[in-house]
Amino acid sequence: MTFVVGLTGNIGSGKSTVAQRFAALGATVIDADILARQAVEAGTPALKRIAARWGTSVLAPDGLLDRAALRRRVFHDQTELEELNRIVHPAVNQLRTDQIAAASARGDRVVICDIPLLFERRLADEFDRIVLVDASRPVRLERLVHERGLQETEALDMITAQMPAELKRARADFVIENSGSLASLDARVAEVWADLSREASELAHSLTA
Repeated sequence: MTFVVGLTGNIGSGKSTVAQRFAALGATVIDADILARQAVEAGTPALKRIAARWGTSVLAPDGLLDRAALRRRVFHDQTELEELNRIVHPAVNQLRTDQIAAASARGDRVVICDIPLLFERRLADEFDRIVLVDASRPVRLERLVHERGLQETEALDMITAQMPAELKRARADFVIENSGSLASLDARVAEVWADLSREASELAHSLTA
């Protein structure tokens, strides 16, 4: 049986870096951002619903989704954003379910699902364990400004808009601190991976005993 882990973290925490480290250690990683792009590819029901809802102005000349145009239409309107989420998230969830099933059929021991809004979307109960990547607010702000090129006010708005990390820490099974060096990050990821691998082995053993 596949051991399914939810990996999450607020913007600027370095969650994607941790996901890459887990993949290098042998995890099967399913990235929600990739699934979100696949969910609205040409010809998908989700893309057709988006075009019906917001018109062809959110489509590029080649018929694909113009993400920037859609973002301008929905980002500052909570009602519109929720409508978009109602269209996209079920498709993303189905793609994730399909990929987990495929990983299980292959015999993959540990699957890690990289999901930025895991808690916000109330997905916590779907996973055997939850890993939270966190960094201090000043560190996350610096990363958004210096690494992603955002204006400080824009970066602060994005940080403030998310569920506070403190609430997520209380619900996570493992917390990976990512405010220090890459060496300390690698050490902590390896430590968590060892624990997850052990639990996955114990689960597999209990099912075959």
